[in-house]
Amino acid sequence: MNYQEFIKSKIAVAPQGGFEVAPEQLPEILKPHQRDIVRWALRGGQRAVFASFGLGKTAIQLAIMKLIVERQLRQNEGKPPKPTLIIAPLGVKQEFTRDAREFFQLELHYIRTDSELRENGFPPFCITNYERVRDGQLKPENFIAVSLDEASILRGFGTKTYQEFLPLCSKVKYKFVATATPSPNELKELIHYAGFLGVMDTGEALTRFFQRNSEKAGDLTLYPHKEREFWMWVASWAVFLNRPSDLGYSDEGYDLPPLRVEWHCVDIDHLAKVKIDRDGQQEFFHDAARSLPDAAREKRETINLRVGKMCEIVNAAPERHFLLWHHLEDERRAISAALPEAAAVYGEQEIETRERTVIDFSDGKIRLLATKPELSGSGCNFQRHCSDAIFVGINYQFNDFIQAVHRIYRFLQRNPVTIHIIYADSEAEIKATLLRKWKMHDELAATMAGIIRKYGLSADAIRSGMRRSLGCERREVHGTHFSAVCRDCVEETAEMAENSIDLIHTSIPFSNHYEYSPSYNDFGHNLDNAHFFRQMDYLTPELLRVLKPGRVAAIHVKDRILFGSVTGTGMPTVDPFSDETVAHFRKHGFQFFGRITIETDVVRENNQTYRLGWSECCKDGTKMGVGCPEYLLLFRKLPTDHTKGYADLPVRHTKQEYSRGRWQIDARAKWNSSGNRLLTAEELETYSLEEVNNLFHERAAVTVYDYQAHLDAAEAMEKRGQLPATFETFRIPARSPWVWDDVVRMRTLNGEQSRKNLEKHICPLQFDIVERVIERWSNPGETVYDPFGGIMTVPFCAVKLGRFGIGVELNPGYWHDGIKYLTAAEAELEAPTLFDFIGNDKTEKVMR
Repeated sequence: MNYQEFIKSKIAVAPQGGFEVAPEQLPEILKPHQRDIVRWALRGGQRAVFASFGLGKTAIQLAIMKLIVERQLRQNEGKPPKPTLIIAPLGVKQEFTRDAREFFQLELHYIRTDSELRENGFPPFCITNYERVRDGQLKPENFIAVSLDEASILRGFGTKTYQEFLPLCSKVKYKFVATATPSPNELKELIHYAGFLGVMDTGEALTRFFQRNSEKAGDLTLYPHKEREFWMWVASWAVFLNRPSDLGYSDEGYDLPPLRVEWHCVDIDHLAKVKIDRDGQQEFFHDAARSLPDAAREKRETINLRVGKMCEIVNAAPERHFLLWHHLEDERRAISAALPEAAAVYGEQEIETRERTVIDFSDGKIRLLATKPELSGSGCNFQRHCSDAIFVGINYQFNDFIQAVHRIYRFLQRNPVTIHIIYADSEAEIKATLLRKWKMHDELAATMAGIIRKYGLSADAIRSGMRRSLGCERREVHGTHFSAVCRDCVEETAEMAENSIDLIHTSIPFSNHYEYSPSYNDFGHNLDNAHFFRQMDYLTPELLRVLKPGRVAAIHVKDRILFGSVTGTGMPTVDPFSDETVAHFRKHGFQFFGRITIETDVVRENNQTYRLGWSECCKDGTKMGVGCPEYLLLFRKLPTDHTKGYADLPVRHTKQEYSRGRWQIDARAKWNSSGNRLLTAEELETYSLEEVNNLFHERAAVTVYDYQAHLDAAEAMEKRGQLPATFETFRIPARSPWVWDDVVRMRTLNGEQSRKNLEKHICPLQFDIVERVIERWSNPGETVYDPFGGIMTVPFCAVKLGRFGIGVELNPGYWHDGIKYLTAAEAELEAPTLFDFIGNDKTEKVMR
């Protein structure tokens, strides 16, 4: 395909991997909105159903499985179909079993192990719980379709459940998830669902839509300019439905009754138990939001107050049924002591006992039920006989909370619903957090409902509605010493004259690690390394064409860290991106002739990635690798004359400015020992941290390296409590010109960006690197080109060093900021001095 076709192919819409179902094949029991969702889900083959409470997710899942089995029977000419499996939380199977038999005339088999599956003759319709699959007792690969009911159990990214489910279900042909409440404050949950379904790799999706904090691992926020595209992409594989009218149908029978939320604050005696912190300060006011231990302490110490308030509420309405939600076992015991009538569901009970208690309460045979949200908050339908719930306490778990609320506040509820929430006055901040998350939940639901109302369930309509830009209107600012162009660098480089560039120096995007602009033309907007280098295939031949014969392309790269939670390996691994870059440039005719290593601070790197943690290394040293340096890869376009290999226009140095001594150090890295030794650990103890670092570096540069002395010095500083945890101490100087250990990381144009309150570039080049490259591989007055200009660091340094700088940048914001720096650099370069005016009549008059 040509370049424009390649760019258009980047539009992210979930693939279709299912089959069409005729309307007459649908079960008659389904409501109109359920019929649409079932057909849409089967057409996609891997889809998520986020339908609000009471809209019939159980019926939708059962209908999907029924139609998959019926299709197999038609295709297999009566041969036994491959079974289907619904995976649900503990205590929910009775809801599915009852609906399957009553509405679909299906026999749903509860299967616990692979042996049970075989013993039952591979029944077509099966149900199990998450723990059975997670622990390997039942293999999903034995089923043609799997549906995860209340799939929010996958929320814990990196937990055993999620880690196991990704690979275990990878071979299943049809996959579905169903839940009513994707977590509003953790949008990565949606990414996890996409990864499970096979819609998009988890790491790719995180990179594509979320901005990383380069100083803190795991801190991701949705790019503001990608919010719409993100939600449109989600809508291509997930349906969010608040009510039938979102799909154009009547809401008759689905109108929710009034909801009243009553907050009950119990006051505690703050002075009864004064807490003393580690610094000896007395805390006269308890605050549960200060830390998790503080929150746990407040919950324990206020149990009696909260249970007392619960009893007041229950005793005031003796004829009503109540759900009593709690979080702690001590709370359950206190509830049972205060209200002996209340039935209880708890983890130590037999599953059958728990299920019978839940069913009896659901059928109105029990008036009071005490249970935890994590046990009965998902999948249970209590709206037939109960319209009052009491939360005996609160915590930060919004998903558990909202699920528990909607066990009774759901469609088909006939009575007004009252939710009582009891909390201590020391938990006011926890209440505020819960309310904030509730608001975010409502906003998320409104956003997705708006998309559904506008585009429906049509993949084509959603694709056409995605507004990410294609292409870029060319803009250029041209100075005496620079040219800054806002455009796709592939298109711009293709229009440059052949053999017109003296030096190419750039930091290429690190595959899909970052995105720099909201455009499909962005090189960071790619699926993986292979896809990234496919786009580079359009650029690199043009770079070779415009570079003068014999001249250098210095390409800055870094290997990428792959996290075990994404790859499923459980450990961080290194993607050798620099090696792939070498292979790519060689493939297109560049000659590879060197690799310069640029050292990085491993302590800072660990703070960014958490992959070199001291604590983890102590637990298992085999897990820890080493720091990941940056590299400057050196490529050359062959000169016209291959006899001596000289460039057609050489970069020349006079022997006066480039001494033989400097050449020996650059070429051979010959460093002699002065005979001095490193300072001992005892001597180092008399110096400050800054003095120690400077002394150590100076001594290490001229002496034979002694590992034991290095270790003793570090441990001595640690004993003094002066070994920092945020940056590397006792840095060893490099002994080779191919290793640059003195690059000042803070010397970038981002410093100016910060001072001017402008947007920082994601990963700007350091001045030290750029200046050395320009001075080493170009002559004054020559042209230096950066196809990924960013905020124009390379052209900026080129102007400062008396060259002509060209930079191309797709991001208009970066380009605009870069122009300011280039204009300032040029003005400084051309600013006249007094000597420029000597001989001028006006100057002579002034001097007189």
